[in-house]
Amino acid sequence: MKRFILATLRLLPLLASLTVLAPAHGAGGGIPWDKFPTNRVTDLAALQNGAKLFANYCLNCHSAAFMRYNRLRDIGLSEGQIADNLIFTGAKVGETMKTSLDPKDAKDWFGKVPPDLTLIARSRSAAGQGTGADYLYTYLRTYYRDETKPTGWNNLAFPTVGMPHVMWELQGQQRAIFADEKDPRDATKTVTVFKGFEQITPGTLSTADYNLAVADLVAFLQWMAEPNQNDRKRLGVWVLLFLAVFTVIAWRLNASFWKDIK
Repeated sequence: MKRFILATLRLLPLLASLTVLAPAHGAGGGIPWDKFPTNRVTDLAALQNGAKLFANYCLNCHSAAFMRYNRLRDIGLSEGQIADNLIFTGAKVGETMKTSLDPKDAKDWFGKVPPDLTLIARSRSAAGQGTGADYLYTYLRTYYRDETKPTGWNNLAFPTVGMPHVMWELQGQQRAIFADEKDPRDATKTVTVFKGFEQITPGTLSTADYNLAVADLVAFLQWMAEPNQNDRKRLGVWVLLFLAVFTVIAWRLNASFWKDIK
């Protein structure tokens, strides 16, 4: 019981940060979420690429304080590969994935400390919208230039977002095209409708390749939130098959036991 209480207390800061983050997303409105390609979560090459993107683009400001570097062996990486390619802070392979960003500096620069990302893929979902992975997949692909914002960036999935587009060199710069149209529910009013993106400068990746890179990153975030999920799903299939077979056996045994009783 004591261990459970201590573990719960350690999780409170993470849960608090996610609680602060989620209402901000919800309050901002945003567009319908695109469907995340779930097959990337079972692809080791995709997960490894996602881990590389996470270390290069996310770990500068965000921590994954409940994930150890050496757990990445589960996605096919050796400790040498992890140390040589994914650790830039001098941390040891057995340590947790923490950012070197000072919390005080983060609060001064961004207004609050960037949330921990260990469970971010499981912290955001909405009825009729999709899963946390769907949200992240949409969010990371819908940044656009907006000079009215302090960072120069805005986002369709999270309007008035405070985080700049850290992967803009890969995607390039784009602007969002909006138009005023009559409100279908009230012809006397107009609504602003998103019409599409216009490319300003190209990125180092094509649109299709950037979408795949984002899918890999989101796949890694989803895997990180529950590293055993693939094993759980595989085991679940075998359990259901066993129960189906056992149900037939139990049914026939029951019929055999009661066949002479009228």
